[in-house]
Amino acid sequence: MTGIDSVVIEKAIVHKVGNPTRGEHLKLSANALTLNDALVQSMLVKYFLHAFNEHEQYHFTHISDVAMNEVYSFATAIFEDANSFEANSALLAQFLYSKSTHNKVKEGELYVTLFNEVMLDGKTYKAVGLFKSETKETFLKVFPHGKGFEVAADEGININKLDKGCLIINTEPADGFRVLAIDNTNKNNDTRYWIDDFLQIQPVANQYHHTKEHLQLIRSFVTNEYPEQFEVQKTDQIELMQRSLDYFKTKEQFSIQEFEQEVLHHEAVVESFQRFKHNYQQANEVALDDDFAIHVAAVKKQSKVFKSILKLDKNFHVYIHGRRDLIEKGYDDISGKHYYKLYFDEEA
Repeated sequence: MTGIDSVVIEKAIVHKVGNPTRGEHLKLSANALTLNDALVQSMLVKYFLHAFNEHEQYHFTHISDVAMNEVYSFATAIFEDANSFEANSALLAQFLYSKSTHNKVKEGELYVTLFNEVMLDGKTYKAVGLFKSETKETFLKVFPHGKGFEVAADEGININKLDKGCLIINTEPADGFRVLAIDNTNKNNDTRYWIDDFLQIQPVANQYHHTKEHLQLIRSFVTNEYPEQFEVQKTDQIELMQRSLDYFKTKEQFSIQEFEQEVLHHEAVVESFQRFKHNYQQANEVALDDDFAIHVAAVKKQSKVFKSILKLDKNFHVYIHGRRDLIEKGYDDISGKHYYKLYFDEEA
């Protein structure tokens, strides 16, 4: 996240939240943290905020009325009256405790914070932060002892690894605020209690979201459906993956018809992609627009997982960036091994 150097922590409090199904308790703190040390405050801001992607935005939802979303209502109360911070932080901890019943949910500390000067889309806002630390790491402390030194082991939190986080930014309240969220410890569907059960948030359908979702759809199609429906080699998959990524890198506007014509080409592949897209939207409960402005930051992030590497046993990795016609695959009867023949003009 950008602009965190100017962020100020107005208030912060820590509660201990266990898993009730394992007999672990909820321990509420009566007092907010004393943050007189500028270095500690700076380290906490970095720990809380550095991992967020401000382009990937969510908003609170509820089946009937967003005002009935518990986290939304507690955050709203804090924004309206900062003096209610401690009381509403306890309500947040109690609600999280009630949602921490899955057997994989770990005990941890819940930090509730009130920030000022949080930047989003070029403007600054107040924000409420919720952060849960579940992972402890062992570290060594060296300290003077007599005429020498001693070493002791202790447990603590790695400030470069945020387990779970939520940043509720005080803008667009009628649409469920703008929310940034992270869950680095429970990414499986059966343990998404932080995102689905506790926060109850959904992505904001903006340019970033549409670009990201289409790239994930295309990658899934090329990786899974394309080789199952058609007799293609690994190099054909890589070529289609690269053509798809090049489309997003060179265009400013996405058009599904243009993409199908310029990238997928063949009618049978287009029809297979359309069926796959329909099933993908239903399975993932996501609506994908057919036309939208392409978001550069989303393309940059997703391009990291668009692999163009041909892996041959454990001996060779071939990076393919185009020109499928310059790659020839065959089988050598004498050695009993497959081979690839690459045609090129110059060796770099």
